[in-house]
Amino acid sequence: MERVLKDDAIQEKGERARMASFVGAMAIADLVKTTLGPKGMDKILQSTGRGRSVTVTNDGATILKSLHIDNPAAKVLVDISKVQDDEVGDGTTSVVVLAGELLREAEKLVNMKIHPMTIIAGYRMAAECARNALLQKTMDNKDNTDKFRSDLMNIAMTTLSSKILSQDKEYFAELAVDAVLRLKGSTNLESIQILKKPGGSLKDSFLDEGFILDKKIGLGQPKRIENANILVANTAMDTDKVKIYGARVRVDSMSKVADIEAAEKQKMREKVEKIIGHGINCFVNRQLIYNFPEELFADAGILAVEHADFEGIERLALVTGGDIASTFDNPESVKLGHCKLIEEIMIGEDRLIHFSGVAMGQACTIVLRGASEHVLDEAERSLHDALCVLSQTVNDTRVIFGGGWPEMVMSKEVDELARRTPGKKSHAIDAFSRALQAIPTIIADNAGLDSAELISQLRAEHHKENSTIGIDVISGGLGDMQKRGICEAFKVKQAIVLSATEAAEMILRVDEIITCAPRRREDRM
Repeated sequence: MERVLKDDAIQEKGERARMASFVGAMAIADLVKTTLGPKGMDKILQSTGRGRSVTVTNDGATILKSLHIDNPAAKVLVDISKVQDDEVGDGTTSVVVLAGELLREAEKLVNMKIHPMTIIAGYRMAAECARNALLQKTMDNKDNTDKFRSDLMNIAMTTLSSKILSQDKEYFAELAVDAVLRLKGSTNLESIQILKKPGGSLKDSFLDEGFILDKKIGLGQPKRIENANILVANTAMDTDKVKIYGARVRVDSMSKVADIEAAEKQKMREKVEKIIGHGINCFVNRQLIYNFPEELFADAGILAVEHADFEGIERLALVTGGDIASTFDNPESVKLGHCKLIEEIMIGEDRLIHFSGVAMGQACTIVLRGASEHVLDEAERSLHDALCVLSQTVNDTRVIFGGGWPEMVMSKEVDELARRTPGKKSHAIDAFSRALQAIPTIIADNAGLDSAELISQLRAEHHKENSTIGIDVISGGLGDMQKRGICEAFKVKQAIVLSATEAAEMILRVDEIITCAPRRREDRM
């Protein structure tokens, strides 16, 4: 019989395909499993590219993004962690671990000859039941400002406790909450700038209102401007040379060269005059500014900044309410940025330009200090997670306890659903409840505690009404989550359960993997 597929194509069917999917997905889950919880460990990722850059992180999404994976099922898990990172910012490890556990349970069921579709139907029912169980237990303090702020503080501290910032989590939680409350409910984190400066310790980080541009102020220019009108531009200010690539100009005497130079200078002067004509006292440019135009700006008492990086320029335009201009012929159509004060500040050894009282009132800058670049990168990722979660919580103000408490609440309800459900589906629902319990188990394991003992105690506690008991990793036993102030955002937990279930479903549906034949290079000889 002729083969349908090309020679090198690989086709795996039925059991083998399912086996490959399960194994791949579980391997990925086991990889990030050890980073879960307050006592989770970090991973070092080393790239093979130039410079062999090293990343030290325990953020699930960052770890998985950096891996090059061949197994198709594993890629699905990498994707859900990315989506979780974009959508709510935290819970990237939990979502992968939960999906991995669901598949581990599904593998046992498939071996018991239960059809994958039956398992999926059971998982669907269980996920719905788990979500409703959580919904009934949420707390919402959006009407009471002080209580809501303490909720936000608790959520930030819980998020940061599994990251590098856990030692100073009160301090950083305070920073994050202040920054997010300035946004007044928008989830656009563009206006919070995070600036990393090596040196000092993490404790030296601070929150500053306004915008900081990582540039020095040029020579002979004003160091302080009040009520600034800012023109943000992306234009070449170095045209005192003939710019045409490979151009040759033939002249018959030296005086002609001088004429050309004078014409160039005149052209530049006209451009500068046009810019000054906008009635500005600060000019920020993306490109170089040569000495001659810089001198003209200094004479006019205008602060000129050259070579500001593109991200800085976009954000500066955003927070001061201006546009990025590249032509200056009609000043009335250019929108200038405004701020109350521009001055030079020192952070560590470096001089920077500080714009305060900007048009977009909620803008602020968090300056991170730390021992090395790696520490700063990881601190930025941790803080970014906290900011994402907080900005989502400000919109969806429902809060639940953390520390394995929500998983036990869900697992208890799902267990009861399994007992009420007739038929083979009940096996799948039961499996879902076991998978949920895996998360507190792993948190306890990572802390080196006796997980079997703790989880059985926890389960017994949760059979009492309205229990708020969870795993307290610090004391090494069970603790009251309400007293310890360990809280999570409901939105994050809901996203974890629903994404993990959908990913597990997707992988369960697979019964065939076809790998296409590689394209051959034709011999061009």
